[in-house]
Amino acid sequence: MKIKAVILAGGKGTRLGVLTIKRAKPAVPFGGKYRIIDFALSNCVNSNVFDVLVLTQYRPHSLNDHIGKGRPWDLDRSFTGGVRMLQPYQGSFDTDWYAGTADAVTQNLNFVRQGRPEYVLILSGDHIYEMDYDMLVQYHRDKGAAATVCTIRVPLDEASRFGIVDTDSDYRVTGFVEKPATPPGNLANMGVYVFDYDVLERVLMEDQTDPDSENDFGKNILPKMVADKMNIFAYPYGGYWIDVGTVDAYWEAHMDLLSRPPSLNLNDRTWVIHTRSEERPPVRIGADTNIVDSMITDGSVIGAGAVIERSILSPGVFIGPGAVIRESVILNDAYIEAGARVERALVDKIAVIGKEARVGSWQDMGDLKITSIGKNARIPPGFSIGAGTVVGSDCTHQSFARYSDRTVPEGSDVEFATRMSRH
Repeated sequence: MKIKAVILAGGKGTRLGVLTIKRAKPAVPFGGKYRIIDFALSNCVNSNVFDVLVLTQYRPHSLNDHIGKGRPWDLDRSFTGGVRMLQPYQGSFDTDWYAGTADAVTQNLNFVRQGRPEYVLILSGDHIYEMDYDMLVQYHRDKGAAATVCTIRVPLDEASRFGIVDTDSDYRVTGFVEKPATPPGNLANMGVYVFDYDVLERVLMEDQTDPDSENDFGKNILPKMVADKMNIFAYPYGGYWIDVGTVDAYWEAHMDLLSRPPSLNLNDRTWVIHTRSEERPPVRIGADTNIVDSMITDGSVIGAGAVIERSILSPGVFIGPGAVIRESVILNDAYIEAGARVERALVDKIAVIGKEARVGSWQDMGDLKITSIGKNARIPPGFSIGAGTVVGSDCTHQSFARYSDRTVPEGSDVEFATRMSRH
């Protein structure tokens, strides 16, 4: 049984704000030491799928550097598959940027065809979950399906964000509607599919000839297959799954890791999430610190008297003496100076929070207002950054010059000073 996986990893992820200004969504760090795409890659190798294509597009550099030849996932192979990174190119027919998820696969169909796979997994590179794809493919075979759609129950008030699937008692798909304003149910499409290869090639070629198609699996391919009464089945998934496509969802997924018990158990040695790890020294913790329900990654330094509550510190983070971090995610090599307070915030790589500064708030338990600090941003000492504020990448002290009272109001948007001057 030959299986090839195609991971769609080209999304901009604009709803993640500053976290995707300089990287693609699947390359965004997650859970201290991982990146979001590690979950799809690890699911593949844990399911004995070792022939993987990763389709990139938007700012692929971080993703290319992270995956490399695929050694951490045992995907540094050649004759037996391995991992290949593919991105749009300009050839004799002026190949353009991918129009949609289906178009991305169509443009790389020659690579998908190599090795003559019987089944093709189409996976999203920006979801957090653990799934045995071998069981999924076996289910697909047992049902005699042309295509299988992985589904999960979601709250009805959130169903309009997803493709909604309707099935009969045997899980045969009888209806498929993409992001309906009034959802007919709450069985949601996860964006994880299995196709017979021959079926996949045929429906993709047909879709390319439709001038009205947006060349997307969820919007076009699957609804048409259902309308044509093809043999489509739903695979009911009951585990943890989240699309970390927004700032709130990204923050909530991290808080899920810190719940008791965690919604996703990263300590499960039977299903290891592999990643490219950095060589960092052990964590150093100063005297009289208070660390509660948190994850601390290699290379972190925590100063004396600091308080860390329900937070995740990524590699190389420095927390100064007396600083307080609550319900926050601090990415690699960020520097939180002495006496600073960071609450319900996302702080990107190598950002600096100045001495005695205040970032975000966790006092208001009503609307969730996550504060975002961009990569390499500098928050001046003594400043107060209101809840829900977005501080762009590379912001310097000059970016805050207009705030004479050293207070940035709640929900503000602070941009890099030279960029502001152009407008």
